[in-house]
Amino acid sequence: MSNLRFYSPAQLNIGDTAALSENASAHAIRVMRLKTGDTLTLFCGDGFDYECALTHSEKKVTYAKVLSRTAVNNESPLVIRLLQGISSGDRMDYTIQKAVELGVTEIYPLSTERCVTKLSGDRAEKRVEHWQGVAIAACEQSGRTIVPQVHPPLTLVQWLNQHTVSGCLNLLLNPVGAKRLATLDKPEHPIHLLIGPEGGLSPGEIELATQHHFQSIVLGPRILRTETAALTAIASMQSLWGDF
Repeated sequence: MSNLRFYSPAQLNIGDTAALSENASAHAIRVMRLKTGDTLTLFCGDGFDYECALTHSEKKVTYAKVLSRTAVNNESPLVIRLLQGISSGDRMDYTIQKAVELGVTEIYPLSTERCVTKLSGDRAEKRVEHWQGVAIAACEQSGRTIVPQVHPPLTLVQWLNQHTVSGCLNLLLNPVGAKRLATLDKPEHPIHLLIGPEGGLSPGEIELATQHHFQSIVLGPRILRTETAALTAIASMQSLWGDF
């Protein structure tokens, strides 16, 4: 299999000719200098890598014939849903990128009381589209064939009203009354990991989460930045209970 991997939003089938996205075409032809007959790998989110050979290019679109497929089994045994307070600048991009590399299953951006970045309407839609692109790029790099979904932003109240948390392991980073991850039993059900933005969650949000069966955990004696906290927690879970 080629190490050059690109995501295809369309379903792939052996023998079909697939069109690469504009960005993938530019990277394959202009950056990597691939030519007709050269191979690369496509994936479409169905758990397979598809080996393809370039056939021809038309303007900004490059086409490749699907030659074969290989099942990829590198998904984490843990179902981790990251509830991430929206952080500013490149921090949110970094968190999403690395969380996907670490095996997170879904990402829910949360608009919390202390978020610096406020999103709504078209701006929120464009940001989610951008974040989903970050997740796709992380899959291309890390070899994942299942793309985690980045959901539209919600408040914590909205998220709790729309989702069932009973039976899940619901974790909140909060040093007050917190346990260490190593003291918890290996979960048999999905994990919800709630992380605040730069300023953390408000006391009211912590109380609300606690009322909805979130338990506090602590990651050592030092204060972590929001992006460090999320990734440290996910990596620790993978080490304790997952595939690290």
